[in-house]
Formats: sequence, C-alpha cells, structure tokens
Amino acid sequence: MEKISIQHSSDSNSSRNNRIVEVQKIDIESHQEVSLRPSVWEEYIGQEKIKKNLKVFIEASKKRQECLDHILFFGPPGLGKTTLSHIIANEMQSSIKITAAPMIEKAGDLAAILTNLNEGDILFIDEIHRLSPAIEEILYPAMEDFRLDIIIGSGPAAQTLKIDLPHFTLIGATTRAGMLSNPLRDRFGMNFRLQFYESIELAQIILAAASKLGKTLSQVAANEIAKRSRGTPRIALRLLRRVRDFADVKGEENISLECAQYALNELGVNEFGFDELDLRYLEILAESRGKPIGLNTIAAAMSEDEVTIEDVIEPYLLANGYLERTAKGRIATFKTYELLKISFFENRGLF
Repeated sequence: MEKISIQHSSDSNSSRNNRIVEVQKIDIESHQEVSLRPSVWEEYIGQEKIKKNLKVFIEASKKRQECLDHILFFGPPGLGKTTLSHIIANEMQSSIKITAAPMIEKAGDLAAILTNLNEGDILFIDEIHRLSPAIEEILYPAMEDFRLDIIIGSGPAAQTLKIDLPHFTLIGATTRAGMLSNPLRDRFGMNFRLQFYESIELAQIILAAASKLGKTLSQVAANEIAKRSRGTPRIALRLLRRVRDFADVKGEENISLECAQYALNELGVNEFGFDELDLRYLEILAESRGKPIGLNTIAAAMSEDEVTIEDVIEPYLLANGYLERTAKGRIATFKTYELLKISFFENRGLF
C-alpha cells in the first residue's frame, strides 16, 4: 500500500500572503485557530438554519445508532466549514480525520486514508472539488457501499480486489461548488451553503474569542472590528489578534474603540473591510467607464492570478453589490462609484 504523500504548496505572490483580510488557510490545522474554535453548538455563533437542521439529523442518526449521512459544505472560505465538522464529530462522539484534496495525489493515498478509518469515523476533505477524476472513481463505491475497489496488475492479467470499509461519514468542503462533478455531488445526502455573517454575530464571536485570549474589549470596539471583517469569522479573529498586539504595546488592559480604530487604520483596513487590493480592483472597474472587463484583463492589471481574484477578492464584493458578473466581464455598480467618490453618470460619459 502506498503511503500518503503530504505536500504544502507555496504561494510566490507576496501581496496575497501579506493581506490581513486574506481568508485562505495555509495550514489545515492552525494552532491559533484551533484554540479559538468552538467545540459545542452552544459556542457556535451564526448559521442558525444549518445548525438547526444538523442537530435534527445528528439526533436521528444517534437514535438509530447509524452513521451520519455524507455532508457537503460549500461557500466562501473562512465561514466555519471546518469548525462545523469538528462539532459534528464531537456530537457524534467520533474521531475526525482531516485532509485536503490536493494532498490526495494517487489512488494509494486515498486507499491509505480509507483503510485507516474506524467504524463511525468522520473523514473531512477540504477543497474537495480539486479531487482528480481517477480519485473520484475510487471514492464513489467507498461512499455508497463502503467498499474499496483496487485494481491489481494491468492488461488481461488485471484483477479487482474488493476491501470492505467501516461505515464512515465523509464531510466535503469547497469554495467552488460549481466545479464539483455531478456524480460526486449526488452522493452527498446533505448539502449546506454557508452565508456571510452579520456584524452583530461577528461582534459576539470577537467578544468570546477575546475572553479566550485573556483580553477584554468594549462592545463598541468589538462592533468596530466586526464591521471591518468582511462578514467572515476568520478575518475577524485575525484582526482581533492584531488589535490586541497594538493594545498590549499601548498598555491597554481593556481594548478601547480608539485603540481598535487606530490599529485597523494602521493595518490598512477601511471601515468597509476593504484593503489596498480590494480598492485597486474596484478602481480598475470604475476606470472602464461602464464597459465590462474580462477576468484575465483584471488579473494582468493587478498582477494577481485569476483564482485569487475569483475566490478571495470577488465573493464579498459580489455579496455586497459592488460589482456585477456578466457574460462579457465584470462591471462596477453604483455602490462602487459612491465608495470611490466618483460621479456615476460622469464616469459613464452620460454628461
């Protein structure tokens, strides 16, 4: 049996790595994230509809003493897909094994993971849309029949070895649900889309996290950090840690609104949660005078790759109405011109 080969990809683009509002994870299990991660439903704030449904499905599975059906979480990064998976594992009193699709390069990698699962375990695969078609083919019988089909040899002498697997729950997470193949998507019994958080929910998360970090902050300071967190808990927690650094240097035991505002301004995060990269993106759209711009043109102008723009920059801007995606390209909306203090009609050449 081949052993799992784990490789961490490096990103050569320094601007992306240095963004304080970046939401992509570098490591699957960041120590700081784990320490602040809620472990029970009572601590998990937001995504109320998903929580309500999951509680019902988990309770039903426990009453029947059955394994939970396979689950697919999708939505922008940083909204709590991994955290929800850990809570599900705790509620089911199961062990959770975590990996990412790019790490599963060969059939032997997946076989090694599946054969090491125990009855009732949960397997979490992040960025599951990046599984290769060959790996998906092996995953189908594992999900449906809890069976692993391995082909030994090649040509006329090839034989299929069938290995029975313990019943397990696969939790897939993806930021790009549209890239999932239909056969794989259909094998998930539950599909949940995570939504951006409201500022009031983020403020609650920030207050709870500050307590875990051994720091106190005023409600208005928490609201200020929440307002600039782009509706994303991961960004909110990162900003909180940086604000705490400023407060420690200033000798503030209780983080004030003035300290929070000063720290966030120094970090280059404005009142809408936009940084230099977001503003540059919107400026490029506004300068087009209402004409659609293609993704490859924007990527070239910003010296960024298209995946970064689609997965990191655009989701929050789209959700808040700062741009429109059309068949011909991206178009700035009235909110963008208002934000940049540019005349909407003048820019479009109407006056």
